[in-house]
Amino acid sequence: MLPENIRRSLPMALLHAREVVMARFRPMLAAHDVTEQQWRVLRVLSEAGPVDATELADRASVLPPSLTRIIKALEGRRYITRNKAEGDGRRVVLAIAPAGSALIVALSPERRVIYDDIERRFGHERLEQLLDLLDALIDGES
Repeated sequence: MLPENIRRSLPMALLHAREVVMARFRPMLAAHDVTEQQWRVLRVLSEAGPVDATELADRASVLPPSLTRIIKALEGRRYITRNKAEGDGRRVVLAIAPAGSALIVALSPERRVIYDDIERRFGHERLEQLLDLLDALIDGES
């Protein structure tokens, strides 16, 4: 348990909460040789469809220099595709590839078990409230 003065610090509390939650997901990702950042990129592309690199970095909370490495790794594994944007050859549009979609589907049952356990322990209403509060905090700072 963190000391009170650190626990009540918003940045520290958010980081600690992230670590507690991600500790549940890391074994699943490691078993499939996927990093947390790669997973976030795949999830964004799976849900958002094709996007340019700038938008992807923002949505996946990945720094642009890191995204360049992630794109190369995921493209090498055929999880994503990279194409030039129509009308603007300088822009790159990234999309999830069939192998990336298959990975998302393959991990869905295990992800669901983890989410269900978190919800069971924390409570459905409290989890929804937490997500709503985090959305409000993010929207208020954007």
